[in-house]
Amino acid sequence: MKKNILRAALTTTMLLSMVSGQNVITNAAAVTPVTASTPSATAKPAATPAPIMRDNLSKYGLKKDLELPVTVTAGGLSYTLEKFMIYDFKSKDAQNLVKQFKYDSFGGMVSNPKHFIWTKITIINNSKKTVKRTLDDRKEKWTLTLQRFGQIDEIWPKANVKKLNNKEAYYYYTLKPGEQLTTYQAYLYDKDINYFIIRLYHDGGFDEKFVVKSPE
Repeated sequence: MKKNILRAALTTTMLLSMVSGQNVITNAAAVTPVTASTPSATAKPAATPAPIMRDNLSKYGLKKDLELPVTVTAGGLSYTLEKFMIYDFKSKDAQNLVKQFKYDSFGGMVSNPKHFIWTKITIINNSKKTVKRTLDDRKEKWTLTLQRFGQIDEIWPKANVKKLNNKEAYYYYTLKPGEQLTTYQAYLYDKDINYFIIRLYHDGGFDEKFVVKSPE
């Protein structure tokens, strides 16, 4: 009798041990393993933007003393030369602009142009008066000088003759106090380039800056 009781108790203990072991295994399997986080990919540095080409003076052997943009101010008027590109007058670039804006009859100082010059400018009226170039006021306020005896001639886009403050190529502009205009202006030139001076005359004021100083 005692042997049977001992045998039964031993059997029960063994069964409990087996069940307990199975629970441990089952619980262990239920635990989700912790996975090492994958490091995020290193962000690539932003590409350095290409520098803006503001002039091609070096093509003509000129060393700049000032980098564009260059600003001159007089009488409350501010003129900034943003870009200054020189093209052979017969080049494709020049002729495309001549045709696009109808710079097809000049009638100025330069009758046999060697160069077509394309400029981007910003003018700001900081004065208390309206600043304009219109049919009844065509006096030029800024000049670009490239050589003592060479003529640089402003030319006007017939395509925009009836448009005021045109941003593609201006013909006429009117700026009230506080207003500004960024636009393009074309010139013809018939000589070599020895230096480059920007001058501004307005309302009794004067300012000038040498982009390329005279070699003399």
